[in-house]
Amino acid sequence: MPPTNLPISRIFPANSTRRQFLKNSAATISGLALSSCGWRLADVQSDRFAEKTGIRVVADVFSSNEEMLARVQAGGGRAYSIIYPSDYMVVQMTELGLLTPLDHSILGGLDRLKKQFQNPVYDPGNRYSVPLSWGTTGLIYNSEQLKEAPEDWSYLWEHKKELARRMTLASDVREVMGAALRMLGYSLNSTNQDQVKQAYAKLVELKPAIASFTTDAWRPQMLTGDLKLAMCYSSDANEVISDNDKLKYVVPKSGSSLWTDTLVIPKGAPNPDAAYKWINFMLQADVAASLVERLSFSTPSEDAFSLLTPEVRENELLFPSEAVLKNCEGVAPVGKFMEVYDRYWTKLTAG
Repeated sequence: MPPTNLPISRIFPANSTRRQFLKNSAATISGLALSSCGWRLADVQSDRFAEKTGIRVVADVFSSNEEMLARVQAGGGRAYSIIYPSDYMVVQMTELGLLTPLDHSILGGLDRLKKQFQNPVYDPGNRYSVPLSWGTTGLIYNSEQLKEAPEDWSYLWEHKKELARRMTLASDVREVMGAALRMLGYSLNSTNQDQVKQAYAKLVELKPAIASFTTDAWRPQMLTGDLKLAMCYSSDANEVISDNDKLKYVVPKSGSSLWTDTLVIPKGAPNPDAAYKWINFMLQADVAASLVERLSFSTPSEDAFSLLTPEVRENELLFPSEAVLKNCEGVAPVGKFMEVYDRYWTKLTAG
């Protein structure tokens, strides 16, 4: 008999926001691991899953992919049957030998993923992971308060007096440094120390105008008009804009990050059979479509996409054009060079 619980673990800080959803959920089927966004997703679908399979989902939450990784490395992998890592963390966990290769013969729906998700750079052939949701990072802004709409990251510097103490950047070293790198014409994943130093110098110029570095707290402040602009995930922007049509979202034209959140099975998972049942459940077109409708996550499933209303399918915030996506990059692991990013980030955010 399979355990009645499904352990879940998360990777990102939880969210009615993506960060909350991602707060790295880890869960096992007897435990399931989710990312900050994962916990919310499990919460939305676990009752239906339990009714269908008799398996109950239990989720643990972590504040970041990195916190989740530390827990798994400390032996937590044996406590979870499913983990929700982001794309770059899939690479890192694969390199560390922490993931179980997936048996595609047990999984249904992989051949109905959008082309870009069938052979992703972070996991060729989806050998270790199944994409669950995706989106972009960009700028949400108050169209009534700004004299002109932002088109690129450079807008922040060009209008820093107008935006002084009325804008926020994400509390994420790779997203913020990546934005400055893209503005300067470099890769989001640069491992050139001079380029990263230039990005840091630009951010130092901007810092006096930044109200705070936050990935979540901007939401109520944008709704009340206390902020004019915030760096955020597209899924979060879509939710907030539904409450205030004066708010708009843009992916900077010089490029930004294109993120994907996934499902993986850690080595030593206590209930891999239940883990496969959970993955197949989440791959069902109607289940995946409901996540788009309820949580504002873009789906990689063609079948789920076809079930969405025309209004949602045509929402360019959730499903941007190829012209927008061509300048976006996924955040990739940079190995020991991460020490350089962390050093500059600590200096930038100190005080």
